[in-house]
Amino acid sequence: MNAGIESLSFYSSHYFVDLKTLAEQRGLRPDRFYKSIGQEKMAVPPPDEDIITLAANAAHQALQGVDKESIDTVLFATESAIDQSKAGGIYVHHLLDLPHNCRVVELKQACYSGVGGLQLALPYVLQHPDRKVLLVASDIARYGLGTVGEPTQGAGAAAVVLSTHPSIMELDLTTGMYTEDVMDFWRPNYRDAALVDGKYSVKIYLKTLTEAWKQFSDLSGTKFSDFSRFAYHLPFSRMGETAHKHLAKLAGDNDLQDADVLRQISNALVYNRIVGNTYTASVFIALASLLENEQEDLSGSKIGMFSYGSGCVGEFFSGTVQSCYRDFLHKKNHDKLLKNRQELSYAEYSDFYSYSLPTDGGEYETPVNETGKFRFAGLKNHQRQYERLA
Repeated sequence: MNAGIESLSFYSSHYFVDLKTLAEQRGLRPDRFYKSIGQEKMAVPPPDEDIITLAANAAHQALQGVDKESIDTVLFATESAIDQSKAGGIYVHHLLDLPHNCRVVELKQACYSGVGGLQLALPYVLQHPDRKVLLVASDIARYGLGTVGEPTQGAGAAAVVLSTHPSIMELDLTTGMYTEDVMDFWRPNYRDAALVDGKYSVKIYLKTLTEAWKQFSDLSGTKFSDFSRFAYHLPFSRMGETAHKHLAKLAGDNDLQDADVLRQISNALVYNRIVGNTYTASVFIALASLLENEQEDLSGSKIGMFSYGSGCVGEFFSGTVQSCYRDFLHKKNHDKLLKNRQELSYAEYSDFYSYSLPTDGGEYETPVNETGKFRFAGLKNHQRQYERLA
């Protein structure tokens, strides 16, 4: 019996800022960030959009054609939690009218926890072949206006339905993992924005990839040349290119040219370039980007994937693309979503970013913007209010 991805979808904010706008605001050449970090645009959520509405929109789309009554587990991965106690997935469970005989858990380990949830779910669905797991990864990356990390911000969510009917990808159970206690990126409870040592984080990312690959290849006997394409966690798109060149040098054919190496990941970078960092959702959006933008038929191809979460945990895992996988993708919806977004001026972006909610527990309504099918309506008695939209 096999298990893997039955459905895969993502959602990002209706609003974005072009990084040329950010560069000009800083007195830099317009294409500064296009070349240095490989990013062109970054999604910017309005005041009435958060990780719950992003997640609910992604999951609503992923559940099209899926029997919701077969879902008995919702795993919600995030590092942008809205509550210290209640799992964000419970709000999503309610908005989507999922079965009440269902477990809901929130997972945290920086950008890795989505893949952590995936690995925990696979044995479960194999033991319960009539059940399905909805995995949702949702985040808003914030570093602060004018900070070094500002160009690598973003927002988005990915939703994955895992089952024994893997219409899109059968996932392998053998993986490679690595954990080390480091301080390359973290966000204390008293801060809205993360603290990050960028150069150190890149170094640890590559070290973790090295160690995870070594274990994966030792346990599976799989070689670099067995893979057709790769998808990586993408804090910024250039990181994916750097990581893949590193892996190719470590484990691949030394005669492989840079153009061949980049061809293996180029389509996995398409969505990230115009959405930005989505933390836990990143590697899943990269996979969707690869499958939806690759012109070559990948049926039967083996895909290598790597997830990294600062602090740190990393995992290299793999899967095989199924025949007719294109029939189960949501490319048209994703293309429409990205095409119809609204560009913000720097002032509009700054206003969205600087918006803050009161903390007195009173009743407060958020201004209305475009948020898809769901909206964060405001606060009442210290309780977040969400609504479905027509």
